[in-house]
Amino acid sequence: MISNVIRIYSKPKDSDLFSCSVVMDATTPNSQHQSFSIKLWPPSPSTRQMLVERMTNNLLNPSIFAQKYGSLNKEEAAENAKQIEDAAFATANQHYEKEPDGDGGSAVQLYAKECSKLILEVLKSGPRTEKEVVKSKEVSAPHDTFFDISKGQRAFIEAEEAQELLRPLKEPGNSYTKICFSNRSFGLAGARVAEVILETLKDQLKEVDLSDFIAGRPEAEALDVMSIFSAALKGCTLKSLNLSNNALGEKGVRAFGSLLKSQSSLEELYLMNDDISEEAARAVCKLIPSTDKLRVLQFQNNMTGDDGAVAISEVVKHSPLLEDFRCSSTRVGSKGGIALSEALGICTHMKKLDLRDNMFGVEAGVMLSKALSKYENLTEVYLSYLNLEDEGAIAIANVLKESAPLLEVLEMAGNDITVAAASSLAACIAVKQLLTKLNLAENELKDEGAIQISNALEEGHVQLKELDLSVNFIRRAGARLLGQAVVHKPEFKLLNINGNCISDDVIDELNDIFKKSSDMLGPLDENDADRGDADDKEYEDDGEADKDEIESKLKNLDVNQEE
Repeated sequence: MISNVIRIYSKPKDSDLFSCSVVMDATTPNSQHQSFSIKLWPPSPSTRQMLVERMTNNLLNPSIFAQKYGSLNKEEAAENAKQIEDAAFATANQHYEKEPDGDGGSAVQLYAKECSKLILEVLKSGPRTEKEVVKSKEVSAPHDTFFDISKGQRAFIEAEEAQELLRPLKEPGNSYTKICFSNRSFGLAGARVAEVILETLKDQLKEVDLSDFIAGRPEAEALDVMSIFSAALKGCTLKSLNLSNNALGEKGVRAFGSLLKSQSSLEELYLMNDDISEEAARAVCKLIPSTDKLRVLQFQNNMTGDDGAVAISEVVKHSPLLEDFRCSSTRVGSKGGIALSEALGICTHMKKLDLRDNMFGVEAGVMLSKALSKYENLTEVYLSYLNLEDEGAIAIANVLKESAPLLEVLEMAGNDITVAAASSLAACIAVKQLLTKLNLAENELKDEGAIQISNALEEGHVQLKELDLSVNFIRRAGARLLGQAVVHKPEFKLLNINGNCISDDVIDELNDIFKKSSDMLGPLDENDADRGDADDKEYEDDGEADKDEIESKLKNLDVNQEE
């Protein structure tokens, strides 16, 4: 069967408000018999808008109602006209859906009837008083602004499922400004359904979450789906865009090109776990037109590397308002680390910085300390597994001691930090009275370093909740003092000193220290009293000689023990 659809758009006259569809069917190409059916419903968007404009003019024109009840101003007339059209369309559309095989004529009649009825009601009501205007705004304030399908069962979404899932977004006058399509996998048919709906929401959307929305799709289909969503959302004035967990790569980034290029007011951008390579990072840098309003940039768990980090550093350089930057687990070495650290110097509003699990090294660590010196609002800093070593750790600790007065979280695990850096760390920690979490795990602080840290924490730090010095070659004296330093803190939740050189006897002592709050003491099952350097006589065993030496150190450090 050959089916041709001809849409006829004529300039509406007073008696012709609707465009119509003429459907011509022929059983064969040369058939002389043709049947025609005319569809009057639904009206085109341009027709609906024209009707709103006409009703606005009608509400503004002088009438017997205006003489009796007063005239509406332009803003009130336009607002009423839009509400009238939305309500009339919803009523007529529900009527049409019950009998979709008709030509839509009855729906058109009902549409017109509802518009006329509602116009008369508005005219009879007259203009609202100032109090009524305020009350109306309060009542009509959006109560449901977040549309989220991520909480349902993970599933592939095709056309039928999309129609059902996204139905609320089609409701006239909805107030959705934030949408989340995460945890569902859209195919081409489902994307086409979403495309039509999203295009109608462009003027109201502010936050869009498309993370993990193409899982399990072949690459070609996934790229087409991304392009469809990109085109549908192009031109939205978004504050937040989340494209994480989509294995984008360079092709995926470019598939979202039209959307990214149209954004000049983004405040939050999430590109986590997206296979962002060096080339993809460069594409991101080129496609985003402006980042001067960006406050959040999360970029972790990618394969960016040094050159990719250099590209991202260009984005950072143009983001002076950045408050939350996460670039962890991105395979960044010294070159990229130095570039990022230098760029971060401009971000003086930084509150949360996460660079964990990269290969910065000492030089990048020292450069990073220069940026940290400018952060007066910093509350969380995650610098674990950066190969900082003592030199980098000391530079950062010395800077943080003089800056970041609001610091709550400090993580520097796995940086090959030894006793040589312990005094600098302790001096920094001592003045950070707002700390809630301190993580120095997987270093080589040994007992001497642990003693200095416990001494720094002994006074104050009433908000401290977590302390982690696991895997640090700590023995009896360090373990006991760490326990005594935190056990009585009102907010404390967990001490982790597992994976050290703590003997069974010391474990018994620790259990005794925490006997009234055993849940505060983490597992101790991976401790080994024989672990460590056998040639280091200071840590040879837990005998009396060792005890005397440690006690001497404690005395010199003026640490008060509680038995």
